Amino acid sequence: MTASGMTKLSVNINKVALLRNTRDYGVPRVIQAARTCLNAGADGITVHPRPDQRHITPRDVRDLRSVLTEYPKLEYNIEGNPFEANYIDLVIETQPTQATLVPDTPDQRTSDHGWNIAKDGPRLVPVIRHLQEAGIRVSLFMDADPQEIAKASQTGADRIELYTESYASAFRSGNYDEVLARFVKAASEARGRGLGMNAGHDLNRDNLGALLVQIPDILEVSIGHELIGDALWLGLAETVKAYLQLLGRENLQ
Repeated sequence: MTASGMTKLSVNINKVALLRNTRDYGVPRVIQAARTCLNAGADGITVHPRPDQRHITPRDVRDLRSVLTEYPKLEYNIEGNPFEANYIDLVIETQPTQATLVPDTPDQRTSDHGWNIAKDGPRLVPVIRHLQEAGIRVSLFMDADPQEIAKASQTGADRIELYTESYASAFRSGNYDEVLARFVKAASEARGRGLGMNAGHDLNRDNLGALLVQIPDILEVSIGHELIGDALWLGLAETVKAYLQLLGRENLQ
């Protein structure tokens, strides 16, 4: 199954940095990984710097900003919790295309839930406005919950990112129709509220097609862990091309 070709691929390279950080001489090189992905046809690069610098560091964020200036039509997406120290300052400094705001705590292994807008909405609103005034598109990391998405539309955010772990988990079990139907309802709510839609977390070459058939107007998928895992066997450039083919880019050279 393939998508219509409108969905962009942003490659999350956190895991490249995680591997690099197990040694002290910079290999594998994050910059090289980013260029490889972009030269292979990826539409952008995603990073998620965390306070403990377990993978992507502030220096990486700045270095990648320089790389993206070589690809002016491609996108830079910086994820993170806007209420953690230094995130907003780093985003404003590096001027990515998009800031994806995620309600992580510093000790989380990975992102595992979306925003509770009733709780966090009032303090998100000025942050969103501040980023938008700096020319940065804002996306909110959200569970596939139509009620929460309806509330998210009131924050002024440009987009949401559908947190797809529950879909990916159900897909692995072979019984995902009910979960996918929930995502379709969430997408309908977002669409009706004028929110653009991204998606990400545990998406891979097996489950991506079915999601995009049901929600073809997803604007961007951010894929890291599974894509980097595939690259161990296929090579990074070939893996990026394989994902692009799933997104409807059938005429890749």
